[in-house]
Amino acid sequence: MGSFRDLLNQTKTEINEVDTAEAEALRDSGVTLLDVREADEFEQGAVPGSVFIPRGHLESQVESRIADKDAPLIVMCAGGVRSAFAAKTLAELGYTGVVSMAGGFNRWKDEGRDWKRPQVLTSDQRNRYSRHLLMSEVGEEGQLKLLDAKVLLLGAGGLGSPAGLYLAAAGVGTIGVVDMDVVDESNLQRQILHNTERIGERKVDSAKKTINALNPEIKVITHDIRLSAANIEEIIAGYDIVVDGADNFPIRYMLNDASVKLGIPVVHGSIFRFEGQVTVFDPKNGPTYRDMLPVPPPAEMAPSCSEAGVLGVLPGIVGCIQAVETLKLILGLGTSLVGRYLTFDAADMEFREYKLRRDPKNEITWENRDQIVVSEMEGLCQPAPLQPPASESAA
Repeated sequence: MGSFRDLLNQTKTEINEVDTAEAEALRDSGVTLLDVREADEFEQGAVPGSVFIPRGHLESQVESRIADKDAPLIVMCAGGVRSAFAAKTLAELGYTGVVSMAGGFNRWKDEGRDWKRPQVLTSDQRNRYSRHLLMSEVGEEGQLKLLDAKVLLLGAGGLGSPAGLYLAAAGVGTIGVVDMDVVDESNLQRQILHNTERIGERKVDSAKKTINALNPEIKVITHDIRLSAANIEEIIAGYDIVVDGADNFPIRYMLNDASVKLGIPVVHGSIFRFEGQVTVFDPKNGPTYRDMLPVPPPAEMAPSCSEAGVLGVLPGIVGCIQAVETLKLILGLGTSLVGRYLTFDAADMEFREYKLRRDPKNEITWENRDQIVVSEMEGLCQPAPLQPPASESAA
């Protein structure tokens, strides 16, 4: 009956090993470095850019984290023992280009190679976001991305309310809120960031209280200001994504032009009576608001919700879809609504999807960003739901 040393020696005859210098050269050329140490070891120091999967979770997680089984892969542990066994396991799972790094992280660190203490979740964060951590598509790496993300809510009303609450619950670390209105009793039918006790308060202050009551670690930045051509670029420049809950055309066109100029994605939503619409405008990768609506419709075609009404729960549905699209953009997962226009009819409980394409006549594009001048569009009406493009497919 063999000893552990015998088993290790036998395993090493069945795998390929490289020293730390070879491993560093491979990593610098783009090869993935897989760290199979335990969490407490990883927290004390790690190689930047490495993928962390504890050895005990390797078999269950590696295929979702590293999908390409033919891509070269370096496996590292503390001293080169666990990585040897992990390399053999990976070969048995069908990975064809695996090598184990002899000497492990300890030798790497002793030789003065690049390492740092990684950002990790606290024990309280692990508990709060435990359902995200169970998802291989999110995990700790994804949760850290959420905590580092900065999202601006354009409006603390019907759409900004559900979007803001769910983004805060998900752990989006910084949430900005732009609104210059006060809480009115008529808002409470749909704007769930606010309550009866806050009637008369500034909406941004009410929103901050509600968000921090749900998740105290979220940094909420309030912008109690009227957006204008003079300030919109400066405000949105501090964020990764804008969630558009605006209710008028001047702001939406200003937002489009500023976001295109800065290359910031906008998760657009609109509501009217029983109908809602959602899409994502990513100026670097797809159509924008001006591709969809080059010029505003006439005033008689665009009554406001205050004139025609809105079903109170409708913005909850649309705002939640906006939150989903925002999280997907941050995490880089799934298929976004870029180039897709999703409509929802609450009366008939029907979703439909339409294609959006870039307009070759549109000159306000990412490619022309240096020539964009953001300007005011005064005197325009409140928007009704936009008429979808002609190209239609059922969703």
